[in-house]
This record gives sequence, C-alpha cells and structure tokens, in this order.
Amino acid sequence: MKKVFQTDWISRLIDALLPVFATLAALGVGAVMLLFLKVNPIEAYAALWDGAFGSTNALAETLVKATPLLLVALGICISFRGDVINIGGEGQMIIGALSATWVGLTFTDWPGWVIIPLAMLVGFLGGAVWGGIPGFLKAYFNVNEILSTVMMNAIAIQLMNFLLRGPMIDPSQALLASKIPQTARLIEAFHLARWVPTRLHLGALIAVILAILVYILLWRTTLGYRIRAVGQNPHASRYAGINVKRYIVLSLLLSGAFSGLAGATQVYGVNYRMITDGSSSGFTGSAGFNGIVAALFGQLHPIWSIPASILFGALLVGANKMQRVVQVPSALVIALNGLVVVFVVSSEILKRRRQRQRLAATKEDESPPTSDHIPSQPAEISA
Repeated sequence: MKKVFQTDWISRLIDALLPVFATLAALGVGAVMLLFLKVNPIEAYAALWDGAFGSTNALAETLVKATPLLLVALGICISFRGDVINIGGEGQMIIGALSATWVGLTFTDWPGWVIIPLAMLVGFLGGAVWGGIPGFLKAYFNVNEILSTVMMNAIAIQLMNFLLRGPMIDPSQALLASKIPQTARLIEAFHLARWVPTRLHLGALIAVILAILVYILLWRTTLGYRIRAVGQNPHASRYAGINVKRYIVLSLLLSGAFSGLAGATQVYGVNYRMITDGSSSGFTGSAGFNGIVAALFGQLHPIWSIPASILFGALLVGANKMQRVVQVPSALVIALNGLVVVFVVSSEILKRRRQRQRLAATKEDESPPTSDHIPSQPAEISA
C-alpha cells in the first residue's frame, strides 16, 4: 500500500509539472528555429530574460502585462470548473472597457475615488452580461458555448469599431481627416494609482486579491461547491437537487465579469482611453486568449494562476527585447508564443489521459478477486 501511495504521489507531481515541461519543450523548439535563423539561442533567451526581469522597470512591465492575463484566467478557472468553455474573453474585455470608459467620460465632474470603483463595477457587470448571454443559450437552448462566445467576440469588435469611430470618438479626432478610432483621454483624477516612475498600477494588486477571493469562492463556499459539482457530473448534481442550468449560466456570467474587469483596468491603469486598430488585439493584446493558457498552466487553480500569468507576461514583454537585441523577425516572436500555447494545451490533454489511466488502475486494484483467484481450501485429513 505504501508503494502504491508513493507511486501515486510521484504521478501527481509529474502531472503538476507537465505545463513546466511543456514550456521548456516549446522553448527548445524555439531554440531550433533560432538556430535556423543563425541566431545564438542562449543570447536570444538571455535577452528575453533581461527584458522581462532585468530591471525594476522590466519587472513592472511584466506585472502590467500579467494583470489582464490573471483577471481573465480567474474567470476561466470558474467557467472551466463548471465544465463550460469560455472563448469569449476578448469580447468581454472590450465590453467591460467600453462600459467603464463611458462612465469616466460621462461623469467628469465626479471625484476620482467615486468614479474609479464605479467604473470597475460597471466594467465587471458589462463583461458579466456579455458572458451571461452564451451561458443562457447553453443552459436553456443547448447552444454550443464555444461557438456562441466566439461569435460574441465578433459582435463586440464591430460594436467597438462603430462606437470609437462614431458616438465615442475623441472630439479632437472627429475634426481631423484621419479620425483615429479612439475615445477622449480620461482626466488624471480617474487614473489608477501607479508605482512611479514605472507603469505598474493598482490593478495588479487588485488582481492578486481577487485570485485569493476566487479560491475561497470555489473551495470554501456552497456556491463554489455547486459550480464544481455541476462541472464534475451534471446528472448527479441534478439528482442531488442542484439547479444545473442556473449554475451553467452563473459560471459563464462570472467568467465574463472578470474579463470585463480586465478591460476596465486596461483603460484606467494603462491606456487611459479606449483605442483600437480595428481588431480585438488592438486593444486587448490578445489577453482574452492568453488568459486561457495562463489558467490551464495554473491547473485551473486561482492561486497557481498568479505565477502562470507572470510567466506569460514575462514571455510577452521579454520577447520584444529579444526581437530588438538579436534582430529576429516579429513573426518569430508570435510563433514562440504560439508554441508555448500549443504545448501547454497539449500537456493538459496528456494530464487528463494520465488521470483516467490512474483512475482505471485504482478501480482495478480495488475490484474483488474472481473465483479463479480464490485459493482452494486444503482438504481435510481424515482421522
């Protein structure tokens, strides 16, 4: 029994480290690509590390980039635990940002200590509505949430382009022929507090606090237990009296809410306005998709998503310096990030397969012996 326990513990440790192995494997493939480009991989990765952690400002930029990733990842932890897949983080970030920006541009005579919390709340609710719609369609009409969330992304992008080129466009841009799609800049009183002289803002601390609260929600409350129960087995949950449809909607609603909050913090902590190039990544920086990978890397656990988000923030920030130092094409930087995404997602598939094999082996060990394995009783010796 002790040997079985030790083997199971080692197997679980390997499962926990699979995302790390996947990242190292992706960087290994990236090193081969660098060699083909006649670039020294050691020099390139040294530049990547220096760009992400080499100075106070570099570390601050990494944390700034990690903040929206963590907020999106927290929402993904909730939805995936509820067995609903949210691919709509990009659109939910956009809607949250648009809602929060509207607050800051409308109530300009209000004090900052009122507007900032109000804008965060409105961004949270905006993302919740945008995530709740696919949740409602999934729960009551059995619409595939992957398709509906992706389509909601497209709708959010077009809505953003319309508003930033029309009703919400910066008045100064409206007078120019260029008409850059952006809103007016928020007044300084509405900016999130920063660690001067860096760009690190209060949103990073808020994200860490929320990670702790989401952990408490999922593992220390009845609400979280029901979300996880529905994710594990909706049929058993329904039999136990849990309203499965309600918790499917709630899972996507909360997931969208955290993505909406990520969009609001980007406006009030980094950009101080809504601006885009016509695509979702023009504003979000693909945080809606990268946050999914950060959550998977963190084993869908809110606390482990903190270092996972910092890692991916470091890759995004450091890759820019690597591009400048060793003069590699920007396409290689995109490919390197893509490799990490593919390898990490693949490691999650491998982890689930290993878990099924471990479960099957446990059931086999616990099954009663068949008649073929029952030892025969010794014959009685007659007197």
